[in-house]
Amino acid sequence: MSTTTAQTSVAMPEPASEATTPRRRVRRRGQRGPLAAVASHGLLTVASLIAFFPVAWLIFLSLGPDKDDYLHPGHIWHTMSLANYSFVLEHTGFFDWLKTSLIVTLGTTFIGVLLAATSGYAVSRMRFPGYRKFMWLLLLTQMFPIAVLIVPMYQILSDLRLIDTYLGLILVYCTTVVPYSAWLLKGYFDTIPFEIDEAGRVDGLSPFGTFFRLILPLAKPGLAVAAFYNFLTAFGEVAFASTFMLSEDKYTFAVGLQSFVSEHDAQRNLMAATAVLIAIPVSVFFYIVQKNLVTGLTAGGTKG
Repeated sequence: MSTTTAQTSVAMPEPASEATTPRRRVRRRGQRGPLAAVASHGLLTVASLIAFFPVAWLIFLSLGPDKDDYLHPGHIWHTMSLANYSFVLEHTGFFDWLKTSLIVTLGTTFIGVLLAATSGYAVSRMRFPGYRKFMWLLLLTQMFPIAVLIVPMYQILSDLRLIDTYLGLILVYCTTVVPYSAWLLKGYFDTIPFEIDEAGRVDGLSPFGTFFRLILPLAKPGLAVAAFYNFLTAFGEVAFASTFMLSEDKYTFAVGLQSFVSEHDAQRNLMAATAVLIAIPVSVFFYIVQKNLVTGLTAGGTKG
């Protein structure tokens, strides 16, 4: 006896075609919308133009042959020339200023970073009596205005016969840059694991060997930031340089620029050309350290 089983099929609705069903675009977390992207790019473009405008204006004025061209800049378009640059290079002490500036700034950068690195590392790793007070003492030295410091510094340099010498100005600049750089590098050394020091001691390295062979290579970003700060500080300082450097052939760039301004006259076209030339060494130094600069600016903010 055969049994016939009747199967009934229930009609199921067919899924809608993907082509006819619009997909809603889901924005990922942190992703900007199109309007926000356009607004941010526009804001950055405007900020970049504002930042670049003074540099472009300085270059533009340096091409004008007359000292009063800044009063009628429209005339510069018809009289543009490089005469100001040739005059500065041939008839001023530009190359003497360049030599002095490079000696002083590079000397300050090297000695300042070395002293700051050893000080910051000692405070970061060693717990000697008064190590906290030592760091606060460094900050205290930054609270005195330059006008108060010039007289005693002049007396000290005079007793040491370091007036009008490169070494004297370098030491003066180190008193300015070392305290801040020491704090900066101390914060960066705090981010380097202490186990690296212990591994160096296990391998038989002395404290100095550990510092120079293990720690400093890891601290390149922090050293780059400190070096850039030291370089800019020494390169653009005026008060100490104009007080302690008496010979015209030992003027720095910052002091040499003042020679274009007198009581009754100001050769602004030559000042503009010199300022553009001065920016070249700073740009070169920035290019050298820029690979580690951004990393160093952000790495010392947190510990561990």
